[in-house]
Amino acid sequence: MATQASAITFLAAPGQAYSDGMRFVQFYFGLPLAMIVLCVTFVPIFHRLKVYTAYEYLEQRFDLKTRVLTSMLFLVQRGLSTGITIYAPSIILSTILDINVVYTTLFIGALVIFYTVYGGTKAVSYTQLLQMSIIFLGMFFAGVLVVHLLPNGVGFTHAVKLAGKLGRMNVIDWKFDPNNRYNIWSGLIGGFFLQLAYFGTDQSQVGRYLTGSSVGQSRLGLIMNGLVKIPMQFLILLIGVLVFSFYMFNRPPMFFNQYEVTQVKQSAYGAQYNKLESQYATAFDERKRKADDLVTALNSKDDVQIANAKAALKIADTSASYIRSQGIKLMKKNNKDANGDDTNYVFLTFVTHYLPRGLIGLLIAIIFLASMGSTASALSSLGSTSAVDIYKRIINPTASEKNYLNASRLATVFWGLVCVGMALYASKVGNLLEYVNQLGSYIYGTMLGIFVVAFYLKKIRGNAVFVAAIVSELTIVVLGVLNKVAYLWLNLIGCALVIVIAVAVNLLIETRQAPTA
Repeated sequence: MATQASAITFLAAPGQAYSDGMRFVQFYFGLPLAMIVLCVTFVPIFHRLKVYTAYEYLEQRFDLKTRVLTSMLFLVQRGLSTGITIYAPSIILSTILDINVVYTTLFIGALVIFYTVYGGTKAVSYTQLLQMSIIFLGMFFAGVLVVHLLPNGVGFTHAVKLAGKLGRMNVIDWKFDPNNRYNIWSGLIGGFFLQLAYFGTDQSQVGRYLTGSSVGQSRLGLIMNGLVKIPMQFLILLIGVLVFSFYMFNRPPMFFNQYEVTQVKQSAYGAQYNKLESQYATAFDERKRKADDLVTALNSKDDVQIANAKAALKIADTSASYIRSQGIKLMKKNNKDANGDDTNYVFLTFVTHYLPRGLIGLLIAIIFLASMGSTASALSSLGSTSAVDIYKRIINPTASEKNYLNASRLATVFWGLVCVGMALYASKVGNLLEYVNQLGSYIYGTMLGIFVVAFYLKKIRGNAVFVAAIVSELTIVVLGVLNKVAYLWLNLIGCALVIVIAVAVNLLIETRQAPTA
């Protein structure tokens, strides 16, 4: 859990709750079920096989091309996702130094490549738990401070109720809708398959729990992850909800990404943007008055008064949101590539403006260390998989150990450059936490399907599963690009497609090879 806790978790999750409420927590509902399945099935199998990477087994079970295909799927997915983890701390540095995030991304990318190639991961493994503990203490303090900074007479309960009246306490949605990203069904089913694939087929995760000295120890690590992750994410999202209520009484910037604000203010649209900011300040004052009215109504416990105050607050909030949307349109007019999603900057803005200076420095330093650790771990797994599954197996099977070490280092540098490229692109995407899981959903379903066939459908041969994997992956990419279903469902669809197509193709091959009478 410590190595998974990158800056994305701490920047994007509160911002996600600020803009969209608590419903993202449903994403994790399938996690405990996935951990149980992994403990019963995948963990003992991997321990028994004694493999260095999860993909070595696929060559034993199927053939070399299936192993290479699955390795490549992992490399592409993990390479792109790691780019997002590089971009997250770049946002922090960009905000503090008030410079273009491109420069901070290049700096951090170069730093983490050097750090990984020259042995940083070993040192990090001893400090990650301490880092995570300090980060959570810092976030807990931030949550306490949010409540403390609320006006007199407005407490934690008021803050939660205020957010709830504006749709931010939407923890569970029972309605089944394949186009809705987060509801109980997409979380339990789609989330189950995503987590099963992530922890069961992603070498960056499999390699971690296989370091357990026994099956029992690996299982314990996974079970603890399943038990702790949902409460952890709930509390992180709750901090975002509290920040939302805090900004009901303390005027937030009209747009949280100050780099984009500076760009539009220095353009021909500067005067128009300044005018919108003035209108936004007036709209905020009105929204604050309506929020005060709702607090008074909540204290009165008069349902009619509460309903009227809630309706008035919604109108005031809609008015402020409309003015903000006009500001974003101006940014887009000035620069069509401007990022109109500022959710990654919400919590960072609160931290830098309202936390005590010493705590800000400590929290940001530790988030940097955690990011370096998680990124170094991912780059290390990319390098080792490239060296073991591609270079050693196909390109140079008889080289020395020193040669393989150098190949691994070169592969790490290559993937580091790919990650930096992805990090530069990440400035154009929305919420980082959503986007990194969306990327995974494009590939994890296919990978999981390959392993399910390998473990449980013993009659299926290599050619059948290879064809099934390619057809499945192409189908998933098309569905994802066309946005036909919510991304969590892609994990289930990808896994099911691989199984069904593999069975059908294998049956067709056997029929053709059967001797005729």
